[in-house]
Amino acid sequence: MPPPIAAPQDVAFPGVLRLDVDATDLDRRIFRVKETIPVPRAGPMTLLYPAWLPGNHSPSGPLDKVAGLIVRANGQPIAWTRDPVNVFAFHVDVPQGAAALDVEFQYVSPTATDQGRVVMTPEMLNLQWNAVALYPAGYFTRRIQVDPSVRLPAGWGFGAALETASTVAGVTRFKPVGFDTLVDSPMFAGRYFKQIDLDPGGRSPVRLNIVADRPELLEIKPEQVELHRALIRQADRLYGARHYDHYDMLLALTERMGGIGLEHHRSSENGTTPDYFTEWARNAPARNLLPHEYNHSWDGKYRRPADLWTPTFNVPMRDSLLWVYEGQDQYWGYVLGARSGLNTVQQTLDALASTAAAYSDGRPGRKWRSVEDTTNDPIIAQRRPIPWLSWQRSEDYYSEGQLVWLDADTLIREKSGGKKSLDDFARAFFGMNDGSWTELTYTFDDVVAALNQVMPYDWAGFLTARIRQVAPEPPLAGLARGGYRLVYTDKPTEFWKDNEASRKIVDLTYSLGLVLNRETTLTSVLWDSPAFKAGLTVGDKIVAVNGIAYDTERLKEAITAAKGGQPVSLLVKDGDHYRTVAIDYRDGLRYPRLERIPGTPDRLAAIYAPRK
Repeated sequence: MPPPIAAPQDVAFPGVLRLDVDATDLDRRIFRVKETIPVPRAGPMTLLYPAWLPGNHSPSGPLDKVAGLIVRANGQPIAWTRDPVNVFAFHVDVPQGAAALDVEFQYVSPTATDQGRVVMTPEMLNLQWNAVALYPAGYFTRRIQVDPSVRLPAGWGFGAALETASTVAGVTRFKPVGFDTLVDSPMFAGRYFKQIDLDPGGRSPVRLNIVADRPELLEIKPEQVELHRALIRQADRLYGARHYDHYDMLLALTERMGGIGLEHHRSSENGTTPDYFTEWARNAPARNLLPHEYNHSWDGKYRRPADLWTPTFNVPMRDSLLWVYEGQDQYWGYVLGARSGLNTVQQTLDALASTAAAYSDGRPGRKWRSVEDTTNDPIIAQRRPIPWLSWQRSEDYYSEGQLVWLDADTLIREKSGGKKSLDDFARAFFGMNDGSWTELTYTFDDVVAALNQVMPYDWAGFLTARIRQVAPEPPLAGLARGGYRLVYTDKPTEFWKDNEASRKIVDLTYSLGLVLNRETTLTSVLWDSPAFKAGLTVGDKIVAVNGIAYDTERLKEAITAAKGGQPVSLLVKDGDHYRTVAIDYRDGLRYPRLERIPGTPDRLAAIYAPRK
C-alpha cells in the first residue's frame, strides 16, 4: 500500500488559492481551469479533487471529467502521480525555490445524457466549484482561503451565494472565501436570466435567480411571486431563526440542462420543467422542489448529522441519520409547500396519498430491509438505476422517513391535546442560535432528547422500531391519527395525472404492477405483482393489447374489462424476442387517494394550515 495521505489539521493554510474558470466554450461544453496554489515548502505535496460531496451523500465527485492536467512550478512543468488507492489524490514534488504551483486542466462536462448530467447548454450553465478545483491535503477545507473568478459568455446574468468583488472585461471576481464555502456556493448563469426579491425589506436578502431556455418562460405573474415570498415567511414562522446572511435560490427552467435538486447553506440548485410558471395549473408536482431544498438551510446544512460532517471533501462521510436530514426535510417540504400556498391542501393530500401507497403496497422490500439500511444507498448504488426498486429498496429514508415524522407529529398533537406539535421540535432543534451559520452537529441521542423536551415519550423506542428495525407493517399510523385513510379508486387524482404527464409515464403500479414510458417500454415492475408473476421486467416493450396495437386507453379499458374474468393479453417485445403474456388480474384500475375517517380530528388540516 502507498504511504497514507496527510490527515487534515485544523490549522490555517499559508496563502490564498487563486482559481480562474473560463466558462465560455458553450459549443464544446468545456470549462477551462487555471489555479495558483501557494506551497508551504519544497518537497512532497498532495492535491485533492473533491470526492465526497455534501447533498450527494456519496463519493461522486466527477473525476472522470477532468482532463489535460498540467502542473508547473517556476514556469516549468513538473510531474504528477495519481495515488493508486485514493484516485482523487495527485502527488507532486515541489522543487526548491518554488512559491506556488500553477495548475491547468479542463472540466469536460457531459455532451450527452449518457455521460452524466448536462451542466452547460447554449442558453445556460451550472458551475459547481467542486468540479473545477484541486486543494492541498493536510488542512480543514474551511481553513483554506480561495480567491475565485469566472468568465461567462457576454451578456449573461448569474446567481450565486458568493459575493461579487468586481466585474471587469467579462470576468467576475468574487470575494475570497473558505474552500468549503466555495464548494457550497454554486452558480447558475444564463442568456435569459431574471432575479426576484423574495423578502423585500427583510432582515437578510433572499433572492430567486432564474435561468430559462427561452425568454418567454420568464413571464411570471405577481401572484406566483407572492406564493414564493410566502414560502420565506412560513419558514421564518416555523423556525424563528435564519442561518444565513443572504440566500440565493437558483432555478433552471429547462429541458436541455440536466435536472437537479441540491441543497446548500445559503443557496440551492433547482432544475424543473420549462413551463413551471407559464403552465402553473398543471405543475403542482414540481412545486415541492423549492420548499424541500430551502428547508435544508436549517435541516441538513446548519444542523447536520455528526457522521455527515467531515473536515474535507475527501474524508468519507457516513449517512446513518439521513432519515432526519432528508426524511424530516421531506416532511417539512410538504408542510411549507402547503402553508405557503405553493400547493393547495388538496394537492398536498393527493401527493401524500401517493407516498402512503408506495410504502403500504409498493415496497415489499420493507419485509427484509430497514429504513436505516437504505441510508447506505447513495454509496451502494450511486443513484444509478436498479432492476427491482420495490424489492431492493432505494433511498427510502426520504419518503418513508416523511411518514415516520408524520407519525411523530400527530402523536405529539394527540397526546398533548393539540398544545404541542413537531413545529415545537423544529423551532428548538433547528431554530437555535439565530444568525449563526456555523454547522452544529447532532446524534441519534440528541434527536431523542429534543423530542423528549417537547413531549416525554419513549422516542428512542419509537424511532428504533420504525427506522432501525425491519418494519414490515405499513407505516400509516400517522395518517390514521391525522384523520385519514388510504383508499383506491378507479379514477386518478388530478395530482396523479399531472405527475404522469410531467414524467411522461403511464403508472399502473397498483393494478397490473407496472409503469410504462411514452415509448411503451416498462420502466418499473412491482415485485410479486401480476406483471411480475407474468414474467415482465424493466426494459420489456408492450406492442399490443388483446391483439390490437398498443394504446394507453386501450390498455386501461382491457384492465377494466378483465374484472369480468378475461385475462389481459399483452404482446411483449424483449430485445429480439416476442411473446404473448396473459395477466390474470381482475381488480380493475386502482389509484390511491386519501379519505377522511368520519368522527376523527382533521390533524392534517391543522398541520398544513399557514402560520400567522
